[in-house]
Amino acid sequence: MNAVIDRVDSSFRVAQLEDRAAQQTLEMATSLISLLDLRDRYTGGHSSRVASYCREIALQMDLGHEETETIVMAAALHDIGKIGVPDHVLLKQGSLTEEEFEWIRKHPEFGWIAVRNVDGFEQAGMMILHHHERWDGRGYPGNLRSTEIPFGATVITVADSFDALTTDRPYRKGYSQDDAIREIVRCSGTHFNPDVVKAFCDCLR
Repeated sequence: MNAVIDRVDSSFRVAQLEDRAAQQTLEMATSLISLLDLRDRYTGGHSSRVASYCREIALQMDLGHEETETIVMAAALHDIGKIGVPDHVLLKQGSLTEEEFEWIRKHPEFGWIAVRNVDGFEQAGMMILHHHERWDGRGYPGNLRSTEIPFGATVITVADSFDALTTDRPYRKGYSQDDAIREIVRCSGTHFNPDVVKAFCDCLR
């Protein structure tokens, strides 16, 4: 009887440690997100909205709890690499030059470098690295295509693009929700995973 009690007690302590580690990971992610807000108000608010859209897509697609939470965490941090982009590029009000855009193109790699060695962020890090890949293989940084792209990254790509399209920026007015959806659907199968696009459209209905 005592042996059974000891095993139960040991299992409970392990579960407590796992919960504490998960909470610490979440707190670290939240701190990183707050850094984005300090650097660039658009990026920080954008990341929170993208994470919310990703959760809705994951629920629509009946993804498991652990996969959903990993995608949502990666979505919240997907632009963390912009911390490595110079202010004169990140905060520029007008169109970017080709050289400046090259800095922007580096932010997925910067983000991956920032989180790759953090315990529990391995999968999220790969989603961050590949959230600008395209379904047709013409994205960056790896020119991955179709199912070569981590699935969670394809979810983030759709949510990221929708929020970018519908948000007012100093240099252009945001699309209406209907116009943004039409653009997302138009690019299904080229820019975006068609299954994710369908799920997102179903969410918005």
